Amino acid sequence: MLVLSRKQDEKIIIGDSITLMVVSIQGDKVRLGIEAPKHVSIHREEVYVAIQRERQIPPTAQPAN
Repeated sequence: MLVLSRKQDEKIIIGDSITLMVVSIQGDKVRLGIEAPKHVSIHREEVYVAIQRERQIPPTAQPAN
């Protein structure tokens, strides 16, 4: 894992097309701005985990007619 320190308004560049910027720092919270191509999915970890869980649940069986 690469660990970097950044101050407000400083950026981190990932590859050629993703930019992270520290938008604000308030107490123990950091707000990040992310610029990335539309085809790149960006989620908070808890949302990503929920999406992965939903994908693993098999569809409900349809009742026979």
